[in-house]
Amino acid sequence: MEQTYIMIKPDGVQRGLIGEIIKRFEQKGYKLVAMKLTSPTKEHMENHYADLKEKKFFPGLIEYMTSGPVCAMVWEGKNVVLEGRKMLGATMPSESAMGTIRGDFCIEVGRNICHGSDAVESAKHEIAMWFPEGVISYAATEAQWIYE
Repeated sequence: MEQTYIMIKPDGVQRGLIGEIIKRFEQKGYKLVAMKLTSPTKEHMENHYADLKEKKFFPGLIEYMTSGPVCAMVWEGKNVVLEGRKMLGATMPSESAMGTIRGDFCIEVGRNICHGSDAVESAKHEIAMWFPEGVISYAATEAQWIYE
């Protein structure tokens, strides 16, 4: 099974949306294998968003991402990277369909509630960065009702 990294950003935590976001991933049928509420350091966030370092908005992004706690999670399931991104919606909330997390709860790109891995390889990198201790492995009893 594939794994993806999903992070609820400070605005999502402050707005009390952790439970709603977990609910959507669970209802879809994905399995939570790691989760922690954490206050990332500036260095950690700079590493996480290293690919955006040259962008004009980078300093503001780092300041925002270190302004409060984030909820770091690893979800597991068939095609979870692609499907997780669909569930989050487009990065730009105005381009996100209703029914997606961003489409339902966001207005501005700078407060778009969640981060989701964009590829299997980046998911592996992000999971290792946020969960160096590893994730939990267990057999979910509902799997027989989700997968053929």
